Amino acid sequence: MIRVEDVSKTFTLHTQGGARIAVMRGASLSVEPGECVALVGRSGAGKSTLMRMVQGNYRTDGGRILVGGLDVARAAPREILALRRETLGWVSQFLRVIPRVPTLDVVAEPLRNVGVAPDEARARAAALLSRLNLPEALWALSPTTFSGGEQQRVNIARGFVNPTPALLLDEPTASLDPVNRRVVLDLIHEAKARGAAILGIFHDAEARAEVCDREVDVTGFAR
Repeated sequence: MIRVEDVSKTFTLHTQGGARIAVMRGASLSVEPGECVALVGRSGAGKSTLMRMVQGNYRTDGGRILVGGLDVARAAPREILALRRETLGWVSQFLRVIPRVPTLDVVAEPLRNVGVAPDEARARAAALLSRLNLPEALWALSPTTFSGGEQQRVNIARGFVNPTPALLLDEPTASLDPVNRRVVLDLIHEAKARGAAILGIFHDAEARAEVCDREVDVTGFAR
């Protein structure tokens, strides 16, 4: 479902005279349906960079990244947008939403984007927010003013509400209390059981050991 083949990446620092910094070479991995693979390695080795290339936020300099058959490295912007809408879910560490949009609509939006009726989308969003113990009194408010842990739960709900066949997770249990950490781990188990291919970064070693089937050390890809 997710396949990275001989990928390389160089950053150009335009504010520093166009200096080029090679950060990755020969990155290769695969994630099969129903499997969770963890990216591990020292800080700065390129875990987040590789995730962003899989999502299509960063372009590659070489190699291929296949997600559901689409080569993200060569895809047109409209193809990447369609991939994120229909195939590739994403849970980031940071919540970025339009201010003043109610939390319930923030979480329901991925379902609305694939044609789910408004009432059903909000109902499914509400069920997930309840499961993540976000008080109903907050659902009508914008999450931009929430605490870090509350914002993370909104991010998680938004990322899991649409059962996409592939999923990227960036520190999904960071900032969570034990009760909500358990909910997130259960959501990951359920996503695997329905056949989702999951690629993630887990600094929480116990969480990584529980939900991940394999680890890929990206240090070997760093230049």
